[in-house]
Amino acid sequence: MKYAGEAPEGPAAEAAAGSDPGVPTAPAVPAARDEQRAHDEQRGTRARVVRSILDHGPSTAAELALRLELTQAAVRRHLDTLGAEGMVEPREKRVYGARTRGRPAKVFALTDCGRDAFDQAYDKLAADALRWIAQAAGGGEMGEAAVAAFARARMAAQAEGYREALEAAPPEERARVLARALTEDGYAATARTAPVGEQLCQHHCPVAHVAEQFPQLCEAETEVFSRLLGTHVQRLATIAHGDGVCTTFIPNKTTTASTSTAGRNPA
Repeated sequence: MKYAGEAPEGPAAEAAAGSDPGVPTAPAVPAARDEQRAHDEQRGTRARVVRSILDHGPSTAAELALRLELTQAAVRRHLDTLGAEGMVEPREKRVYGARTRGRPAKVFALTDCGRDAFDQAYDKLAADALRWIAQAAGGGEMGEAAVAAFARARMAAQAEGYREALEAAPPEERARVLARALTEDGYAATARTAPVGEQLCQHHCPVAHVAEQFPQLCEAETEVFSRLLGTHVQRLATIAHGDGVCTTFIPNKTTTASTSTAGRNPA
């Protein structure tokens, strides 16, 4: 039995092709080559999806479709594949401020596996070095204080590269100037307006895995942001704590800020 679309064989095939069985025909393009090309294109598109989530933070399928100029159906197929590969995971969209009616939108965030595809090759070396610093200082509270001192010194040196640009910018532009400087250092940062202030969002953290073990890195970074911006800031979320984005709230000058400039809001 022949099925629709199945090619005929033998003399019938030669007759259908209008060819003489004695005359050689041109070889067909191997189907495997077309399949490989399609496979490569699909992988390239999935890489764009992952990069878009890295640059912009956890995103809905609709947001990804708009940014990448794809249909939502196509984006969802790629997200399904990336989810099966352990590169992304669905989460409930985090809502700041008053919640609206209805179910929160589902967003897709990078997993540790997804982040490992980007600049995190020396995590173990860095963690081992910090652990050695802590042990050399005597361990316990003295060890933690030594790691904190290192973190502050590291961030102070990094901040010197940002200070001149921030001092030259008007106060209302400093969060955006800092975001651009952080992006150049691999943090994929953005700044956006928020109720009574702004939010500085870092969509990638090159030291996230190390910061999971040594929160002093996040605390030192928050302290430096406060000094650079000239106001108390509050860390709302960090990638090291499992959030999709490192989010820092920068209050308006007229807003009463928290007296703590470090740490993470547990809410």
